[in-house]
Amino acid sequence: YEAAFRRAGMLRVPTLEALFDAAETLAFTPALRGERLVILSNGGGIAVLATDALMSAGGTLAELSRETIAALDGVLPGTWSRSNPVDIIGDAPPERYAAAIDAIVDDPQADALLVLNSPTAVTTPTAAAEAVVGALPRAKRRPVLTSWVGDASVGEARARFRDAGVPTYESPEDAVTAFTQLVEYRRNQQALMETPPARSSTDAPDRALARATLQRAVEAGHAWLDGAASKTVLSAYGIDTAQARFAPDAAAAAALARELGRAVAVKIASPDLTHKSDIGGVALDVMPEAVAATADAMLTRIRDTHPDARLSGFTVEPMISRGSGCELIAGVLDDRQFGPVILFGQGGTAVEVIDDTVVALPPLNLKLARDAIVRTRVSRLMAGYRDVPAVDIDAVADVLVRLSDLVVDCPEIIELDINPLLARAEGVIALDARIRVGATTVEGADRLAIRPYPRELEHDLAGPDEQLFRLRPITPEDEPALARLYTRLSPEEVRLRFFTPMKFIDHVVTARFSQIDYDRQMALVLAAPGAPGHAEIHGVVRLIEEPDRARAEFAILVEHELAGHGLGRAMMKHIIAYARHRGIGEVYGDVLADNRRMLALCRELGFGERRSIEEPGVLRVTLVPG
Repeated sequence: YEAAFRRAGMLRVPTLEALFDAAETLAFTPALRGERLVILSNGGGIAVLATDALMSAGGTLAELSRETIAALDGVLPGTWSRSNPVDIIGDAPPERYAAAIDAIVDDPQADALLVLNSPTAVTTPTAAAEAVVGALPRAKRRPVLTSWVGDASVGEARARFRDAGVPTYESPEDAVTAFTQLVEYRRNQQALMETPPARSSTDAPDRALARATLQRAVEAGHAWLDGAASKTVLSAYGIDTAQARFAPDAAAAAALARELGRAVAVKIASPDLTHKSDIGGVALDVMPEAVAATADAMLTRIRDTHPDARLSGFTVEPMISRGSGCELIAGVLDDRQFGPVILFGQGGTAVEVIDDTVVALPPLNLKLARDAIVRTRVSRLMAGYRDVPAVDIDAVADVLVRLSDLVVDCPEIIELDINPLLARAEGVIALDARIRVGATTVEGADRLAIRPYPRELEHDLAGPDEQLFRLRPITPEDEPALARLYTRLSPEEVRLRFFTPMKFIDHVVTARFSQIDYDRQMALVLAAPGAPGHAEIHGVVRLIEEPDRARAEFAILVEHELAGHGLGRAMMKHIIAYARHRGIGEVYGDVLADNRRMLALCRELGFGERRSIEEPGVLRVTLVPG
């Protein structure tokens, strides 16, 4: 659930009380511009409590600028704290609250303000609250949270805050929790709009090899692939593995070791034994001359302890030095409710004891994979420390994306473990792997909670002068190319597409256009050859479905230089065919009455038209795709 909520950009809270607090906070506060908090208080004790709570939550105290400190020097007693938290001293009258707020809100590093009050005999809590409310118009759209400590004596002050739409909390710790919820919500929302980097490798996986290897195991009735077959599947998807060679007996294992001419790892090969190291089925750093004896002893031992296990032989692998690398685990689990999920964390034989793993919902891109990595404790080791270099984190993220691709393409996979996945500065390699398989009648895409990239919608289109284009679904990596397309449009093209003149289209808009839910809308881009993030885009046709699929709205844009060559017609035919396949009852779109070329295309494709009542000069065109 944590992975699902995070993927949807939602804020998750642990209790019903926290739910109501979070709803109040998000409803009453403007959006955060950053994550730095200023704490202002008339009591040093409650300010320290708030600061401790913020630090424990991993929050950030704003560092006051010299200009802000100078401004506060002019309105506060000489004994004030001269730092954040800002202690305005216990005898603070209401006017001192207002003056301090005025000085702080001009600081560009102050992203939010938490105002605290501890009851004193010098002034009333209500008067202090009135002063804070009066200063709010000058807060320049920064979130302001409050906590007036007390019970009956502060009831009127809290009521004043609520009337003014200022979130208020019973304790400083509750107020800090509310601020951290704002921060988390901001991060989750920003994550939805971030453009993932394009993958450096554009090599297509060998899907046929992977599917054939998995299907052979299913047809043979094997629940688990042996090590060599598991690594064949991983290698087919571009994941580097330690070379595993099969030997039917101890003599053959020794011959392979002599051929390698170095220390090897010897592992028992059996479809019935998964955790081989737990039962003495793995021997490391074995020199070639000792392989035969080691394998024979291993075979005898396992026959005694697991007499029912099918033992087919051994796998022999060259030993790979772990050096200063990190042992990780990466894999796939099948969740009853969400389908396949990607697992990542700290690996090794003590993986269950360490319990440092996270899950993420496929499909993944590099951005989502990196987000999963940083949520683990082992990510701190991966970043390097003292004289230990950082591992290649991008390579680790790439492995997670490739595993995501694998599980989307191969519904036979029920469970997959790469443990250890050795990550070093020079790259990543899978030292051991196991894959559990089973017969299935459900395609990989249908098992997932999130609809993956629909590769079946890819088509080649011929343009002018035999120029080749790829019509394919849009991806988040396409956002920069989509933005460049919009910059190449003439003012007239912008008007015809968006019905209004626009000087530019910002990142938020292009991100929303490129990061879509394939189960609710579809956008096919007319792209140059090349992978998403590397190829230019010259057109896009979009279909947005209503929830019941009774209707769907289309929109199309083709770069002016390519107009008149049949590309727009081909794009429309493909999106209409897609609507027909989805069972859409009616496809409709709005077209400016003076957009003669678009109206002519719609008439050619069989659309009917009528004038819009709400928007003069606009025609509504409709088509029943069935």
